[in-house]
Amino acid sequence: MTTSSSEGVSLGMPQLPAPDYPADVRARLEADAKEVIARYPGARSALLPLLHLVQSEEGHVTRTGIRFCAEMLDLTTAEVTAVSTFYTMYRRKPSGDYQVGVCTNTLCAVMGGDAIFDELKEHLGVGNDETTADGKVTLEHIECNAACDYAPVVMVNWEFFDNQTPESAKQLVDDLRAGRPVSPTRGAPLCTYKDTARILAGFPDRREGAVEATGGAGAASLAGLRLARGEELPGGTDHVVAPRAGDRPTDEAPSGRAPGEAPATHPSSHDAPRDTSASDPHHPAGPAAEEGE
Repeated sequence: MTTSSSEGVSLGMPQLPAPDYPADVRARLEADAKEVIARYPGARSALLPLLHLVQSEEGHVTRTGIRFCAEMLDLTTAEVTAVSTFYTMYRRKPSGDYQVGVCTNTLCAVMGGDAIFDELKEHLGVGNDETTADGKVTLEHIECNAACDYAPVVMVNWEFFDNQTPESAKQLVDDLRAGRPVSPTRGAPLCTYKDTARILAGFPDRREGAVEATGGAGAASLAGLRLARGEELPGGTDHVVAPRAGDRPTDEAPSGRAPGEAPATHPSSHDAPRDTSASDPHHPAGPAAEEGE
């Protein structure tokens, strides 16, 4: 250990080089890495999938994984580290079998995402980016899951669980920890984080029916496109966005309901369950002031 003689501050020992993988693991990863690199005209373009590949081995990107990627692509470990720390899909510390990400961006937050995240933290006894003691679940808030039309959304290993509530989200993590079968709202069947990382590295999902189950965009995502094309939506436009009571002029009330009456149920969660800033008297929203006022 070295110290500063003037201040007595410990500077610590220089970090030793990262250890290599065991020989059998190294040989297997090299074969996979060469397959990935061959897909690109320039080897360094394969860095992102290679980081997913080493993440599939240990569940996060270790110093050994960074060294491996650097050696395979003729890069420095500093260059690989810069990339692995930039993208949040690369874990830098051990994490759970299931990465549970709660969207807390604007729309999901308004629709209840903040409440879901707070209740999951208390229910699981962990904070953001922390893992349960059994190693099953890592919880984190995510800025956007790109599924605003199904808000609030939770993702598990990047598969969608739409229109969530605090109760459904707690049941979801309980099922994951207990090993009970869990099915995403849409998309491929759920697999572990390591298996997901290997798929993201570009290797095929060998599970029977998994590829066919991925499907396409959901009905709510395609509604705008269909309306733009002049197509009729199943159940009419009221089936897509359910108005709150009083939102609709009396002369536009749909048949079967009294004027201004909201439907009893709705298939999507556009009817926000929580007060927004505009409707909360304690947090009024007003016009933005011009610069300098």
